[in-house]
Amino acid sequence: MKGIKARLLKSFVAVILLTVIIFEFILIISIRQYYYGNVEEILLKQAEVSANFYRQYLAQDYILQKSVDVLMESFSAPTAAQVQIIDSDARLLGDSSGVEAGETIDFPDVTKALSGLPAKWQGVEPRTGEPVMAVSYPLKSGDSVAGAVRFVTSLDGINNVIVRVTFILILMGLTAVMISILAAIILSQTIIRPVKEITAVAEEMARGKFTARAARRYNDEIGSLADTLNFMAQEIMRQEKLKNEFIASISHELRTPLTAIKGWAITLLSSRAGISTEYGKFFLKNKSVKDNIELEPGGKASLNSDELLEGLEVIAKESDRLSELVEELLDFSRLEAGRIKLNLDKVIIADVLNYIKTQMIQRARRQGIEFTVSTQDDLGPITADENRLKQVLINLLDNAFKYTLPGGKVGISAISGSDHVVISVEDTGCGISSEDLPYVTRKFYKGKGKQPGSGLGLAICDELIKLHGGRIEIKSVPGKGTRVDIILKI
Repeated sequence: MKGIKARLLKSFVAVILLTVIIFEFILIISIRQYYYGNVEEILLKQAEVSANFYRQYLAQDYILQKSVDVLMESFSAPTAAQVQIIDSDARLLGDSSGVEAGETIDFPDVTKALSGLPAKWQGVEPRTGEPVMAVSYPLKSGDSVAGAVRFVTSLDGINNVIVRVTFILILMGLTAVMISILAAIILSQTIIRPVKEITAVAEEMARGKFTARAARRYNDEIGSLADTLNFMAQEIMRQEKLKNEFIASISHELRTPLTAIKGWAITLLSSRAGISTEYGKFFLKNKSVKDNIELEPGGKASLNSDELLEGLEVIAKESDRLSELVEELLDFSRLEAGRIKLNLDKVIIADVLNYIKTQMIQRARRQGIEFTVSTQDDLGPITADENRLKQVLINLLDNAFKYTLPGGKVGISAISGSDHVVISVEDTGCGISSEDLPYVTRKFYKGKGKQPGSGLGLAICDELIKLHGGRIEIKSVPGKGTRVDIILKI
């Protein structure tokens, strides 16, 4: 098993096992210490009570050897532990289990108790081989140690309890591990399944099926990933649509002037070279051209001087139109490739606007549009590429004139702020819908109006202004007009 699921399961299992093992180890040690501690505490208290009883009631009146029977009876009555009474030479004086007196008791706890301090020992009883715990307490007569009392108990029962508890804990730990692994598998599935679905959708998109959509199953990072993938597909579809519209539009934009140029060229050729009427009619597809053709007797085309000039003007005009379209495409290509370099210099905004006024005033008069230019008196120079700035402004004004009806107004103005200059192009044209407004600076976008053009003009303007370190802001109200602000740093 490979992939994210395997890594998740391995990580979960490793963490769970490590946690359970550490927890089990700490718990088993704690239980063992708890049981052993209780046994030790009980033995120590019994030994202490016995030693106090001896010191208060027997130490003054009886020698230890003579009071062994009394002590054995008193010390062993309240306990189930083995009781031993030992003299100061470590010889056994009495044993509740029946061990013969006189044996030397050579254990660390006895040695320490005979030195005056209570002590504990845990180990294996030599005679029986069973694990035991022993507590020895000094028996004092005044300030001297007369001997020691020793309580010994078997740990077999305690160990059996600890083993049973340990087994139960291990069983519970294994159960917890199995439950945790099952939960990890389920959890990993909730992660892997959406990822697999998103991967499958991405593969469909890679094959060109951008209508595929990833389901958002959870409100988390994976859900956000699905939303992002869907948004990407939607944007790709939008871009594809724009690209197709752009190709169709460019084809139309190229075909129209080429048709006119070709038609007039054939007309001129047929007039001067005596081409037959049938041959001329085959090429003359432009109605406005055919209407101006007169046929000589014999079926030959003839044009007078005025019509000749008109044809040449059409050819020149359409050639300029083609040149502008090609230049626009070249600019866009250079921008996409990052090959456009700005020739920055000090630019006087008022001079630029006056130049543009000279360029556009005749068009305004022809279209019957009121055209105004205004600048702030104290407007200083800015650092910019003058030719590129003119290109942007002319493009914006061209759009303004294109969408403004006769009798409307188009204006361009410039004002300065604390650290920037705002150049505004405003018109009273048809405006831009709220649906189209966020996208008008995107490449190939032409909106619902499907107006002539490549759909690159505003995109190029936006990129050029960004190269200057500025930005373009567009505000528009459908039916009332549009205002485009170019904001440049001083």
